[in-house]
Amino acid sequence: MAAAARLFIRGANSKLSIAPSSFGATLLKLSPSCSSRTKAQRRHAAHFTFQPDPVPTQYGSTQKMNLFQSITSALDNTLADDPTAVIFGEDVAFGGVFRCTVGLRDKYGKDRVFNTPLCEQGIVGFGIGVAAAGATAIAEIQFADYIFPAFDQIVNEAAKYRYRSGDLFDCGKLTIRAPWGCVGHGSLYHSQSPEAFFAHCPGIKIVIPRGPIQAKGLLLSCIADNNPCVFFEPKILYRAAGKLQVPVEPYTIPLSQAEIVQEGSDLTLVAWGTQLHVLKEVATMAQEKLGVSCEVIDLQTILPWDIETVCKSVVKTGRLLISHEAPVTGGFAAEISSTVQEECFLNLEAPISRVCGYDTPFPHIFEPFYIPDKWKCFDAIKRMINY
Repeated sequence: MAAAARLFIRGANSKLSIAPSSFGATLLKLSPSCSSRTKAQRRHAAHFTFQPDPVPTQYGSTQKMNLFQSITSALDNTLADDPTAVIFGEDVAFGGVFRCTVGLRDKYGKDRVFNTPLCEQGIVGFGIGVAAAGATAIAEIQFADYIFPAFDQIVNEAAKYRYRSGDLFDCGKLTIRAPWGCVGHGSLYHSQSPEAFFAHCPGIKIVIPRGPIQAKGLLLSCIADNNPCVFFEPKILYRAAGKLQVPVEPYTIPLSQAEIVQEGSDLTLVAWGTQLHVLKEVATMAQEKLGVSCEVIDLQTILPWDIETVCKSVVKTGRLLISHEAPVTGGFAAEISSTVQEECFLNLEAPISRVCGYDTPFPHIFEPFYIPDKWKCFDAIKRMINY
């Protein structure tokens, strides 16, 4: 690696040259006249088209917000209504890297919104203690990719605290927020979807919203819930979701309750987070190109998940496709597939299909090939229909 760096430095003032190596690879040396933003280097368009929800009318007045602003609104509501609530994590006092806590320290004070050391294990461990003492603890892990140092605290401490004490103590007032999923250029350490790691752990709840309206309602439900919750926020949607009319006042969306966002009769599509928008577009393609009516379900809560809604849909349609960004092996689609096969075996007209990420680390320039885009999902639908 160092030798390669020296080669690039020495070649900084030379013209572009390509020298084949003995291994058939190529070494590139760039000149200052070579554009740093060539056509091949430009970012690809997003792999999805955001599908907006209708304006909610049941929660009072609304205001235009994108996803990160709806998160801020939920946190603002919580700090205003709950004097014990505190928010902490890396850079949250400055607004956070995605601006989700912007302005909250100035409004509520440095004792309620404050930075922590760069130590995920310590952030969650501190949150467990704060929640066990009776306060409302909202911890932020800067990226879901960096939640693994806190894995022991979440799985062995937070999730088991009530059980091991015989319900004498608990840390149910703990909510852990983390930006999640692909973003278009995040590569290995800023693109992962680790929900399946935590889905194997009784005692916690895992929630992933698909847009600004769901983000606020589900986050407030997590904060109010009596169990520790991990709330993953699709980072590509923070701004890509655009601004929707989101209720200003607090409201909740029930946990462990999937939402049927589009009814259909021929095939059930299940996803969560960003991938839900991919499947909604696929459902439109299937209707227009194949005459196939797809029912689209947003799972919303990964653990405990809504088995009843998914199974009822599969009984009706006879086919199921599940899609997520995480690698296919051991992904949560496998759990859904297994459960549906057990419960709905005689209703299935075709094998259950999983369209997921590959079993590789999340790539950088090859992200467009890695993600389960609409074309992969559409091909899976054709195979199921023709089975």
